[in-house]
Amino acid sequence: MPNTIKNRPKTCEYSDAFLDYLAHDVPIIEQVTEELLSSRQSLADFEYLPAAPRPDGAAIRKIIQLTRQLMFPGFFDPPSTYRHVNSEHIVSQTVSSLYALLAREICSAIRHDHIRYGRPCVNCRQQSRQIARDTIRALPRLRQLMSSDVIATKEGDPAAGSHLDQIILCYPGVLATLVYRLAHELLIHQVPFIPRIMTERAHSITGIDIHPGAQIGESFFIDHGTGVVVGETTIIGQRVRIYQGVTLGALSLPKDAGQSLRGQKRHPTLEDDVIIYSGATILGGETVIGARSVVGGNVWLTESIPPDTKVFIKKPELIFINNKV
Repeated sequence: MPNTIKNRPKTCEYSDAFLDYLAHDVPIIEQVTEELLSSRQSLADFEYLPAAPRPDGAAIRKIIQLTRQLMFPGFFDPPSTYRHVNSEHIVSQTVSSLYALLAREICSAIRHDHIRYGRPCVNCRQQSRQIARDTIRALPRLRQLMSSDVIATKEGDPAAGSHLDQIILCYPGVLATLVYRLAHELLIHQVPFIPRIMTERAHSITGIDIHPGAQIGESFFIDHGTGVVVGETTIIGQRVRIYQGVTLGALSLPKDAGQSLRGQKRHPTLEDDVIIYSGATILGGETVIGARSVVGGNVWLTESIPPDTKVFIKKPELIFINNKV
């Protein structure tokens, strides 16, 4: 057997010859630079200048982390730091850190809107502190909501086991719902950017896309979750369960829909105790799924159904071919 290590070709080493190639390509570099700079006037909205502050992504990720620690004490704290004897100190410290980060990042987001789009100043610091205060005051209520979501997951998923730890630590639906609930609270206070940054962060981690503008009741359960989409004006009642690949979206929109339909209800309503199975698509702002109804897998709905209704696709014909014949 040949000695593969010995016969392996030598790797190319860096040399100044590369700079010779760069020198030959200077005219191309200058041309591209000139074209990019000349497009600045027509594409001004696509250029960001440091004069306008913007929320910091790392700080927003920290806000999500601190909120998880407060929603589920001990589960997401650094190892060996959370104990019953020091829980009061730890929780107080976490709330303080969360408040400070929220106030700072909300201020950046508000100032960005004023500077970037020439809007009048509304005392950014005072407003951001007030919103941060209102948000941390909402934490006990959000914790009650998250507790109901975790219990609904336990009751709705036999694979969850008899303990809550696995659900809290592992289930993507719980994380996506937690981030949504915090982001929704900020959106209510008209905080720009940050709510969407939060839910897109959860989307990238879990594959679950919940717009912060959606309204979701207690005991919400997303099973598996990959590919779930919940649109901005969706309304979801209490004790609703949805599975992977479900879309709660808008109907086909005209070209100018971004302006003409902004603020109007474009996404469906799910009343209490509804179950939507995997792959179902429900579209339209006037579409209402009545209470206690069940929508089967891969169903496509653009019309309302009354309460206590089951909607399923007719069983398709299956063809079996024995390759051994």
